[in-house]
Amino acid sequence: MSGTFRITLVRSMIGRPEKHRRVLRGMGLTKLNRTVELKDTPSIRGMVNTVSHLVKVEEKSDEAK
Repeated sequence: MSGTFRITLVRSMIGRPEKHRRVLRGMGLTKLNRTVELKDTPSIRGMVNTVSHLVKVEEKSDEAK
């Protein structure tokens, strides 16, 4: 778990529960097609799992250092 995630918001948060909205805002996703890079941690994995139907996730490994 030493890589990063590239997370893109692909579905709108309109009509979604407030918990999902808070998770998306906590990850820095506020508008459609916005992409953020976050470290691969258990808490981020849990956030992604909660809103997996709204985001696209790509894993990046840090082997190219």
